[in-house]
Amino acid sequence: MTSKATARAHPIQGLVKYHGLRDEADRHPYHDSISVCTAPSNTTTTVEWEPDASEDTYVIDGEPVEGRGAERIDNVVDAIREHAGFDHAVRVESENSFPSNVGFGSSASGFAALAYAACEAAGLELTRPEVSTFARRGSSSAARAVTGAYSDLHTGLNDVDCRSERIETGVGELDGEPFDPESDLRIVTALVPSYKETEAAHREAADSHMFDARRAHVQDQLAEARDALREGAFHRIFETAEHDSLSLAATTMTGPAGWVYWQPETIAVFNAVRELRTESDVPVYFSTDTGASVYVNTTADYVDRVESRIAEVGVDTNVWEVGGPARTVDDALF
Repeated sequence: MTSKATARAHPIQGLVKYHGLRDEADRHPYHDSISVCTAPSNTTTTVEWEPDASEDTYVIDGEPVEGRGAERIDNVVDAIREHAGFDHAVRVESENSFPSNVGFGSSASGFAALAYAACEAAGLELTRPEVSTFARRGSSSAARAVTGAYSDLHTGLNDVDCRSERIETGVGELDGEPFDPESDLRIVTALVPSYKETEAAHREAADSHMFDARRAHVQDQLAEARDALREGAFHRIFETAEHDSLSLAATTMTGPAGWVYWQPETIAVFNAVRELRTESDVPVYFSTDTGASVYVNTTADYVDRVESRIAEVGVDTNVWEVGGPARTVDDALF
């Protein structure tokens, strides 16, 4: 047992998103979900098991974590403690390189880095799919951030079934040139700062009259996305992601709280993307998770033009690429 380790993980953009949980404690989703990790955005987390300490301590971006945030961290570290067969206290410090709670998947990278570092520090020799089952207990999306790139979290009622696996992608063709989903994708992020509460949306998901329709429809979305990724088919992959974003929003907006998280800038980005695609024949699609910020998916050849147009909306932009799996790093936070 090494007792201390540092890990880094990338957040995710949901392509076919999960919504709602069968089991809130172990965070078993109702159906599979597919995402792509985004880099260079990342979370770095250092974990040290402290057998002589009397209590756990959690710090994120320099601030102590309490309340529900601490409970979610407890879910992860308690499961790892049980698996490792000890009852040591733990010290956790974490830093994000990008804004959190704005719809850019910070909980995914956060719990992925936590689980990976905690397992490494405990001396557990586990595969990434196995580590993903611990990360899932903090955030279902974190399971996919452990395995990285394009990953699929399978539904299930136990850790053998409900884990993430990497999807192997193929090279397709776009505009007469090869398109590799892992090296050629560019993601223009449109930051729309608007705090969102994802847990509340998941908790009331099944109360929407649209929920059963989404569960039926999402199976076709999953099949389409998997096949398109294996074919390297840009338009099929990201048209599916765009359509799924609208389906997810329809379900959240028709829940008991009538939760609308899009802002005027969000809609303006949607319109700019559709204008580029329909009037200028640019390969570009939008995608959102549960938040007001937008992912704009395009290719390396078109990214400068797309970013320029999105910036005209009046939002802050960045350009991200496909990120890899969670991994250990040397630059410890303490």
